[in-house]
Amino acid sequence: MSLILEILNELGEKTFYYKGIPVNILGVPKFKSYKNASLRTTTHRLHQRGLIKKEPGGWILTSVGSDYLKKKQDSLRQFKFTFLKSAPKNLIVMFDIPETKKAEREWFRFQLKKGGYIMIQKSVWVGPSPLPKDFMNYVKTIKLKDSIKTFKLAKAYLSD
Repeated sequence: MSLILEILNELGEKTFYYKGIPVNILGVPKFKSYKNASLRTTTHRLHQRGLIKKEPGGWILTSVGSDYLKKKQDSLRQFKFTFLKSAPKNLIVMFDIPETKKAEREWFRFQLKKGGYIMIQKSVWVGPSPLPKDFMNYVKTIKLKDSIKTFKLAKAYLSD
């Protein structure tokens, strides 16, 4: 998940604040895996875009931010692949998703990785077959189907 979505998710939930910084119930700052400069810059950009605003108790999510977050959460579904780790990697997935659909391309790569696929090149992956029907139906719904080709291997791919 991107830093933007993490910040918006946190601001959408009930949060405790210490000196304007979101903290958990123990007072430990959230987002500790990010550098302070990254948090400040991203927060500033979110504020400029009207997604968050500063209140006396800290930053809060605006209605525009709430709408943006809901759209992002609803836009690209997550899938759970049920392949066994020992399943043979006998399907090559190749794709050429245009730059205008960058978010969908990153989502697609992430889903393949979650499904146990191995990246051969940025747009060439190998893994178990077949890809789940509901996943492929969704890929068709978000208009990626024409950008993706799959090839069944006669023999399973063996990685080093």
